[in-house]
Amino acid sequence: MSTLLVILASVALVSLIAFTGLLFISLKEAFLKRTLMILVSFASGSLIGGAFIHLLPEALEQSGPNVFYYVVAGIMLFFIMEKFLYWRHCHNGTCSVHTFAFLNLIGDGIHNFIDGMIIASSYLHSHDLGVATTLAVIFHEIPQEIGDFGVLVYGGLSKRKALTYNFLSALTAIAGALVTYHLALIQSIEQWLIPIAAGGFIYIAGTDLMPELHKQFQLKDSVTQLVTILAGITLMSALKIFLS
Repeated sequence: MSTLLVILASVALVSLIAFTGLLFISLKEAFLKRTLMILVSFASGSLIGGAFIHLLPEALEQSGPNVFYYVVAGIMLFFIMEKFLYWRHCHNGTCSVHTFAFLNLIGDGIHNFIDGMIIASSYLHSHDLGVATTLAVIFHEIPQEIGDFGVLVYGGLSKRKALTYNFLSALTAIAGALVTYHLALIQSIEQWLIPIAAGGFIYIAGTDLMPELHKQFQLKDSVTQLVTILAGITLMSALKIFLS
């Protein structure tokens, strides 16, 4: 029971990272709009880096080349979900909230679910490994959550709703931890959840976020976007090296 309480406390701490957006909620609307594209660019780099540098290598180690079938399944799953969400929310020809905002929440929910699984399994192995893994997840989540907040606000949600929905998505980490602790199914679950999440992140970054960046044509904006995308990828690479 004490191990379970430590696991839940650690996962709850990670979930609170979702409120990183509070750093931006007090900003003036005009300034926030100027920074949204930077946050979207950073989110694109973080999603790409997270998928190709963190999720896919781990999935390959577990499942081998067959993992790419799950990645394709993830991409198609998110394509189907986007079609449904577009029909559901934009069937009258107008859409106040872009579908990629909801897709980002779904993808982030899967990602957080996996984080909860990894944290729980680490604590079940040893307390020290659990603490180290929790810190690693926190460092990984901070840039991700900053980008997520920007994506949700850019997608049409108010700042308050963006924080609330982002936190609710983060709570899936608790579900992942409980599933792992009680059912001990982490290996079989991860074999398909990790690559599907990776496929979802690749889909969001490649088909939703980056096309939005192309709507700005000025050289200064383009250079800023490129640098910010590379910053997101570089940070994910640095975390991979630092935590390995």
